[in-house]
Amino acid sequence: MKQPLMLVAAGAFAAFALAAPADAQRRARCVVTSSGEVYRGPCSFAAERGGSFSISPVGRPFLIGEISDVSVTIVSRGVAEVRGLTAQGVNSRWGEARRSTRDRACWVGSDFSVCAY
Repeated sequence: MKQPLMLVAAGAFAAFALAAPADAQRRARCVVTSSGEVYRGPCSFAAERGGSFSISPVGRPFLIGEISDVSVTIVSRGVAEVRGLTAQGVNSRWGEARRSTRDRACWVGSDFSVCAY
């Protein structure tokens, strides 16, 4: 009788683990441009559900200007909403971005781009 209960518990744990958000962080190479500034270098890449992701610099406090984190949130196929977060916690809307047809790792807005490799 104990074995079926253990199987149910193991199955429930596996289902929970699969349903958990995909927020595992890994090291990546990023290129971020905004307002004439460019960051090229290592970043921490956190994947989220549906292809959304966020990046933060490695080895320095800011990506560009006072921006410490950038989030790319997919809103529809090939379209994302991009925001920057300052070290002080100010969330700034960069705007809409489209996935680049030349480089699928890049999202391009009217005056910015975010690429993560």
